Amino acid sequence: MKIFTTKKSLAGHLEPFRRDGKKIGFVPTMGALHQGHLSLLARGQQLSDEVVCSIFVNPTQFNDPKDLEKYPRPIAADIEKLEQAGCDVLFSPEVNEMYAGNEQWHLDIGEPEQLLEGKFRPGHYQGVTQVVYKLFDIVKPDLAFFGQKDYQQFLVIQKMVELLHLPVELVMCPILRQTDGLAMSSRNIHLSAADRQHALVLSKTLNWLKQKFDPGKIASLRRQCEAMISAEPGVRLEYFEIADGDNLHNADRHTKKIVALVAAQVGNTRLIDNVIISD
Repeated sequence: MKIFTTKKSLAGHLEPFRRDGKKIGFVPTMGALHQGHLSLLARGQQLSDEVVCSIFVNPTQFNDPKDLEKYPRPIAADIEKLEQAGCDVLFSPEVNEMYAGNEQWHLDIGEPEQLLEGKFRPGHYQGVTQVVYKLFDIVKPDLAFFGQKDYQQFLVIQKMVELLHLPVELVMCPILRQTDGLAMSSRNIHLSAADRQHALVLSKTLNWLKQKFDPGKIASLRRQCEAMISAEPGVRLEYFEIADGDNLHNADRHTKKIVALVAAQVGNTRLIDNVIISD
């Protein structure tokens, strides 16, 4: 695996692939890699000739400086995992390589920025689009791979690609879970043993909903799901929504593509999860 820390050196490596018409795949991450990230890499390897993985903890998408400070950065372990998985290229820049001075960025993403995560983390998606645009501009990938766990983020990046007419195809890859159902997340390392048990209520509730789903009872099903999660000790529900998978509006009996999304504080750790009910 080749490791690059500057835009110029990475561009020099990728140019021959582009010139020869090879497909470049891209997996952007903030590190603290787990099997979920590696599944994105594996999908990239199936569909691309050269796969670039980036590790960059992007400061502009954190609302809370403490959250940025405590975000895990086990770079040596991450490099080892990527090498074992056969990754071709790691791009791991410093902040001053990605940002010059006091840069301004605003992209009018519209509704997806205001709903759910956008409501609880104002400004977050401006930071996400800012850094993903920069990374797309550097890597110039044909395909970019993102996890379903950040479902709303995928919609936001899709909107950015449309608005800015970027020549990249986005690929959403399924959520990977622990054997007990917990969605894999870099934040899981912050969960105590008790928190981790309590956190299972999120995936259990989503699974229950998928099994019981009835398009004529959406309102009452949502209330039941909210009650199940709120009853769990150590868990503070932020939202539970049954939404249209294309725009995150509330789903109704006529909605074709339905996704259920949840966010909650478990102990001191904020977790998100979702399940696609119908597609």
